[in-house]
Amino acid sequence: MTPSTKLESYKNIAARWIEEGWQNGNTAVIDELHSADFIDHSAAGRTNNNEGFKKGIKDLYVSFPDFYAVIDDIISDPKSGKTVVRWSAKGTHKGEFNSIPPAQKEISFSGIEIIRIEKGKITDRWGEWNGDEVLEQIKDCE
Repeated sequence: MTPSTKLESYKNIAARWIEEGWQNGNTAVIDELHSADFIDHSAAGRTNNNEGFKKGIKDLYVSFPDFYAVIDDIISDPKSGKTVVRWSAKGTHKGEFNSIPPAQKEISFSGIEIIRIEKGKITDRWGEWNGDEVLEQIKDCE
């Protein structure tokens, strides 16, 4: 695989991961795109494996059933196997989030995901988003 082919492959995997997993809440795509020994280095208190990651997506959709993420940037480095996705998202707070009852308000937030891809599978994930920003918007509704 040439470096440019590898670059496109990594970007395609990352885009599909966001579009099918996050935009559509399709946790089945995790079984297809993640390696069996996947490690979530930013598990936020969940189990740091595939099942914990799927639970995180399911929980997100309980809190924000209309959650929708948009890819702002994808940057990939085929030599390291890492791909960075900068995203922004919106969703209406219709279910409990961090023990806070539904505010029925649209919340906006953004984040960055770093994934490592080996042999066409996501092996590792590091993710950051501003949870305080979400809580601040929810509290503004009280």
